Amino acid sequence: MYEVKPEKPSLVIKNATFITSAAREDQFIRPTKPMIAVCGKSNVGKSSFINMLANQKKLAKTSSEPGRTRLVNYFDFGEFILADLPGYGFARVSKSEKEKWAKTLDAFFRKKEDIAHVFMLADSRHDPTADDVQMVQYLNYHIIPFTVTLTKADKLSKMKLKEHIRAIASDLYLGVHNLLATSAETGYGKTDVLNKIYSVLQAQKLICQADEELEEPEEEQPQE
Repeated sequence: MYEVKPEKPSLVIKNATFITSAAREDQFIRPTKPMIAVCGKSNVGKSSFINMLANQKKLAKTSSEPGRTRLVNYFDFGEFILADLPGYGFARVSKSEKEKWAKTLDAFFRKKEDIAHVFMLADSRHDPTADDVQMVQYLNYHIIPFTVTLTKADKLSKMKLKEHIRAIASDLYLGVHNLLATSAETGYGKTDVLNKIYSVLQAQKLICQADEELEEPEEEQPQE
């Protein structure tokens, strides 16, 4: 089992709160600050991952039954908005329900100008599913920045986890450095995720500053 790293994160979450849920595209919020999205298959542990980042146990509702997240749930994390997306790939859901979720995800990602970064969660214990592969391909195709985040790392030994990280990276055609291993149970990898979010937020600030400078009118030169 992997132990929690002692390093302090660059970003500290103090008071994350629930904002609202959206069932349709017209209910999506337009964020006034950077938005981080979390996606993954239905039983990958998205709610536990979000609660780990928030230092809370019940911010995002967890369930023993996969497939309960059917809405886009928005949370205010202080310096950024976190969007919890509907889980995909749950077998015991009707075809029409799956199609509805797929349309919700597609509509959400179409507004990619609102998305600062995506954490795509996958189970560290298993090979990526066809849905996982498709999601990575989708994010790559639409040039949406993302990090594959492996959950439930505490279920594997240190050696096994390293092996699985290499294997999953290969299956997804990614470098090992593009994957972060985490455990909501032990807090392992939490610092790495918060540091990644911090770097994303810093990059967003630089982009905003550059945009503001471009919008500033040039001062007229005095005529001689």
